[in-house]
Amino acid sequence: MAKKIIIVGGVAGGATAAARLRRLSEEDEIIMIEKGEYISFANCGLPYYIGDVITNRDSLLVQTVEGMSRKFNLDIRNLSEAIGIDRENHTLSIKDLRTGAIYNESFDRLILSPGARPIVPPFEGLQEANHVFTLRSVPDTDQIKAWVDNKQPEKAVVIGGGFIGLEMAENLAHRGVKVTLVELGNQVMAPLDYEMASLVHKELVDKGVQLILEDGVKSFEDEGETIVLESGMKLSSDLTILAIGVRPENELAVQAGLEVGKRGGIIVNEHLQTEDPDIYAIGDAIEVKDYIQQVPTMVPLAWPANRQGRLVADHINGKEAAYRGTLGTSVAKIFDLTVAATGNNEKVLSRLGIESEVVHIHPASNATYYPGGQPLALKLIFDPETGKIFGAQAVGYKGVEKRIDVIATAIKGGLNVADLADLELAYAPPYSSAKDPVNMAGYVASNIVDGEVNIVQYHEIDRIVEQGGLLVDVREPEEREIGFIPGSINIPLGDLRDRMEELPKEQPIYITCQAGLRGYLATRVLKHNGYESSNLSGGYKTYQAGKRVWKESVVQS
Repeated sequence: MAKKIIIVGGVAGGATAAARLRRLSEEDEIIMIEKGEYISFANCGLPYYIGDVITNRDSLLVQTVEGMSRKFNLDIRNLSEAIGIDRENHTLSIKDLRTGAIYNESFDRLILSPGARPIVPPFEGLQEANHVFTLRSVPDTDQIKAWVDNKQPEKAVVIGGGFIGLEMAENLAHRGVKVTLVELGNQVMAPLDYEMASLVHKELVDKGVQLILEDGVKSFEDEGETIVLESGMKLSSDLTILAIGVRPENELAVQAGLEVGKRGGIIVNEHLQTEDPDIYAIGDAIEVKDYIQQVPTMVPLAWPANRQGRLVADHINGKEAAYRGTLGTSVAKIFDLTVAATGNNEKVLSRLGIESEVVHIHPASNATYYPGGQPLALKLIFDPETGKIFGAQAVGYKGVEKRIDVIATAIKGGLNVADLADLELAYAPPYSSAKDPVNMAGYVASNIVDGEVNIVQYHEIDRIVEQGGLLVDVREPEEREIGFIPGSINIPLGDLRDRMEELPKEQPIYITCQAGLRGYLATRVLKHNGYESSNLSGGYKTYQAGKRVWKESVVQS
């Protein structure tokens, strides 16, 4: 029997659901309601169009109303707003934004895919500001690009250090604009832990961005040309981008009495049904389960929305379809740097009270003897007892995202850290090493799980030294000239066996090197000679990042 299905919202989830619904049934009547003019566009590409990296505006339009209507036999009504749901009578109230006319449309199944909108706090003076923008849609993009093209601003302020804020900072800088980025927290890019985000901070500063952390906006003055921060600092701006975050467009669901979570996400079951089984919800508007911990979370990313759109269409058509949760795998380009993450970070695990251990490694992206290799910082987070993988983060210039993709796949496959060491991955000198960085992370983590090595973290070592702990730096003396951990003594690894009598056996010995490998070798030498020792995870490289050795370049309140 043919069904009548209405989809509220297009872009990723709604458009995917519509196309899949048609592929599964030629008989169903499928109506898409979209408030905006464009039903499916590449919202992840919008900053790059503003930055003139993408020069063809039409390439951002994934599907047009006319093209998608013909291809999939859909009734697409753009510039139409869904304003009310009558659950008892299975009708949707729709307002035609061209004429103002309001009418009702019946449905058998309703899919809510309204997305999320930018958070805009009620800052004093914001209403009078004439060059403050948010970025969500194609019209937003057109406005910002027109301002940059026509006004040629010299100075811009980006408020918020998430994906959109960072991408806008890069693209405005690409247009020759002097950019200041203001972030209320102590780091940009929330999926990363601090020491990994610190590498992003350095890249921003090196590329000329003024980075202001732990400070927020208090008010706007001079019609937006002056931004007053909570610290009292005043910034001059010819263009301001509000990229503080997004909140779910849940008004339609709330008005219909559907349950929402603490952060406003529409609550759905594993089949993406709301508490009304005939009403589904997908995309940025819903509350999802953390894939690993199965706790509620909000993850406004493109892959989950697309996957959910397909699963909803399958379930409506009687297929066994369930959404198991969101892993949060993500990647971003920050100037020359690539930043990627998957799964849980330490902040999340700490908040949930879950014990974890981490390892940091700093391999090259490919064989060191082959030209073009680049350093890579990789962090792996896992259960120290079972080796279960909780998450991973990587920052570097080459080969970053493929390592995170492998680990994301491993998590979905239920692999543990020992399995990472056992993965047979593609190797040739231009692309990797015979022991890929993912293999190496698995080896290092397995050593911890198996009890072969003890480690300490960058944020622990200063306190250990202050309390009388002995820290031995096994690098060569000339390496220490670029920096070293205060309180450490220097015994190069090659001299360690001959100088062990200088080290007391009655207390633990802590080892550091440049990246962790020589430190591990030193702990093995010491252990076999009756010493208790621990290696500093990631060595001086991770310490340098985590302790902000170059922090004078970042403004912090």
